[in-house]
Amino acid sequence: MKKAIKERRLTELRTLDNENMIVEGYAVVFDNTTDLGWSKEVIDRNAFNGCDMSDVSMKYNHEDNVLIMARTRNNSLQLIIDDKGLKIRAELIDTQNNKDIYKMIQAGLLDKMSFAFSVSNEDIDYETNTRRILSIDKLFDVSVVDVPAYDTTEIYARSKEKYEKEKQKYEEIQIEKEKMKLLLSL
Repeated sequence: MKKAIKERRLTELRTLDNENMIVEGYAVVFDNTTDLGWSKEVIDRNAFNGCDMSDVSMKYNHEDNVLIMARTRNNSLQLIIDDKGLKIRAELIDTQNNKDIYKMIQAGLLDKMSFAFSVSNEDIDYETNTRRILSIDKLFDVSVVDVPAYDTTEIYARSKEKYEKEKQKYEEIQIEKEKMKLLLSL
């Protein structure tokens, strides 16, 4: 079938560390159906087998007129395929643009992702009006987006301090549980 460049909005993204501006999320979630308005679409869990991901940039809303946030070529962007989908991890450099986007992710204003790609193999079921992407030829970018096509995607930003507080609270609860077990066993 003819190759076409497509973009899909899908994601999970989070900030992990205020100091280094690290974000993580899912640009693609496998086997979820999204309604594009004119048809439905599903990304198969094997769609990235053999995909060219050698030079993928991380952008905001797929815009070329906004500075690139991270890139696989210099290892500031990592792409990991797991059971859930295409996971991203990016360490943003210290630019005003990246600081602003990072803060918006932390605040929950930006919480979705998308991806731009070309398709090398697909299966279309005209009875259900569903297109299943079986093979992606090239991944061009992953983007933090305002409005996703795939609502199951997410992106998160969490500060190191918040994580440490949550972990401390968790540990305190575990200690209390152990104390209760000891008291009940007496």
